[in-house]
Amino acid sequence: MSRMKQKYNDIVPALREECGIKNAMQTPKLEKIVISVGAGEEGKDSKLIENMRETISLIAGQKAVIVNAKKSVAGFKAREGSPSGIRVTLRGENMYNFFDKLVSIALPRVKDFRGTPRKGFDGRGNYNFGLTEQLMFPEVVFDNIIKTHGMNITIVTTTEDDKEAFMLLEKLGMPFAKGRN
Repeated sequence: MSRMKQKYNDIVPALREECGIKNAMQTPKLEKIVISVGAGEEGKDSKLIENMRETISLIAGQKAVIVNAKKSVAGFKAREGSPSGIRVTLRGENMYNFFDKLVSIALPRVKDFRGTPRKGFDGRGNYNFGLTEQLMFPEVVFDNIIKTHGMNITIVTTTEDDKEAFMLLEKLGMPFAKGRN
């Protein structure tokens, strides 16, 4: 059992009490984590897309997939079937291992890090935030990177309430920014 899964099992009683949950099955928990990268102009360069996919696969510990455009959109210069991004969905043990690495290793390595924004909740208990580069993760070797890129991380929880999701993530160690932002 991973360290983060054990931490979750330790915080369940306190979380249930704070949220006023009587049924143990209603206790909020992490469902999945989705890491995604938009390709943008880099979508035309197959070598760069492949390098981005390998980097995200290294970070996630699981193979990432290249997502192709479903429709052609002239305004974005996107053609149907051309690469538009990279995505990987983590569940179970991989999800807890990635979350542990994110909060204990990667985020503290960000220069001038003041916490993740509190505004990232979507009203349905899910949390989204972005990172501007991938170099903060220990697996990434700078010499193997063709171009630095950011990524969006979506943490999906089983609760529909943002306050319960916030309490869950805070108790698991997510470093939120201080104040009301």
